[in-house]
Amino acid sequence: MSAPRAKPDWVDAFLDQLAAQRKLSPHTVAAYGRDLGELLELSGEAGWAALDQHAIRRYTAKLHARGLDPRSIARKLSSWRGFFDWLGRQQSLAANPVQGVRPPKRAKTLPKALSVDDAVQLVATPARTAAAAQEPAELCNHAMFELLYSSGLRVSELAGLDLRFHKAEEGQPASAGWLEADNAEVVVTGKGGKMRRVPVGSAALAALGAWLAVRPAASDGSAALFLNERGRRVSPRVVQLRLARHAQATGAPVHVHPHMLRHSFASHVLQSSGDLRAVQDMLGHASITSTQVYTALDFQHLAQVYDKAHPRAKIK
Repeated sequence: MSAPRAKPDWVDAFLDQLAAQRKLSPHTVAAYGRDLGELLELSGEAGWAALDQHAIRRYTAKLHARGLDPRSIARKLSSWRGFFDWLGRQQSLAANPVQGVRPPKRAKTLPKALSVDDAVQLVATPARTAAAAQEPAELCNHAMFELLYSSGLRVSELAGLDLRFHKAEEGQPASAGWLEADNAEVVVTGKGGKMRRVPVGSAALAALGAWLAVRPAASDGSAALFLNERGRRVSPRVVQLRLARHAQATGAPVHVHPHMLRHSFASHVLQSSGDLRAVQDMLGHASITSTQVYTALDFQHLAQVYDKAHPRAKIK
């Protein structure tokens, strides 16, 4: 009668199965090997069949205490769960001890917003030369960036704007969003098909007026408000690339993307007004919970002001 397999032997057999039968890449098999090696170290002399949910939770807590990221712990739990699923088909196990064990919750990361000065400088800074500033493409960029910050639009909402509302006709859908310059508003369709009206500030209206004065007819005959180099509706990706290039050219302190201007809009309006419900409505959030993250940014801003301004904020 052959001697029972040692714990590491079961791990080796599992890794062989991943490589030979499931045809996983060497990189993936190596990652499984590292995760299961950590399980071997944590479980010590205890046999595989002796491990239960309580033991796995203890190991998870140890990994967390060592400073391991919750995402990495989740990956390890997934590796362990797969191993015990396989092991249960090779020998008698009461249950998969990893089943039902969850990783620690990930800490919520705050959205990144620009300071008021940085945001204003970014959207108000024209092209590097006066001649370039009069080019239609630069006027289009200026109008887009001002509107993103002025109204807190998602980049998809910005790209979907029309010059004005038009009904569905000749196989073309009705406008999903449009500019109402006379009312100083844009109407947009957000997530879940929910429409909302958002105010447009005077700086953005002026930038829009300058763009509309030189906007060529769309090459596809559409009523798109913003156009790309080929005269067609601008795509969200093009907006992202143009904004990133503009931010770099104007010396922005960080990499800037359209959603950062949306975060900046929300944070700055909340700092000035304290009206969380109004910010929720302007952002188009279905739940106030989604908007409450900006209260943390508001407190963060206040704490930074305090640290810089109060004579007793820091011990000398």
